[in-house]
Amino acid sequence: QVQLAETGGGLVQAGGSLRLSCAASGTIFGTKLMAWYRQSAGKQRELVAQIDIDGSTNYAASVKGRFTISRDGTLNRISLQMTNLRPEDTAIYYCHLRFLRANRDFYGQGTQVTVSS
Repeated sequence: QVQLAETGGGLVQAGGSLRLSCAASGTIFGTKLMAWYRQSAGKQRELVAQIDIDGSTNYAASVKGRFTISRDGTLNRISLQMTNLRPEDTAIYYCHLRFLRANRDFYGQGTQVTVSS
């Protein structure tokens, strides 16, 4: 089993910053990548940022240049530094882990980010 524990999130004014963190535990050995997804009311869950063990990253166009994903050396812990936040960034943010060889996905419980205008 895999557990993903997210911390951070909260309420911030537009233009402000927040940092999310996610710690993976359990049976987490194997080739994997980790990511942040988000889902806002009435919309589908979307990829925000992704990182692999080599540190290669991928960002949604809407957050590129404002958000930065980082990881520890073992890819058991990731963070998402969010700057210049906008009201449209308001969503529940989910930590995600994928085991590449087994093609299995896990999500955390999610953490709310609210950006007021």
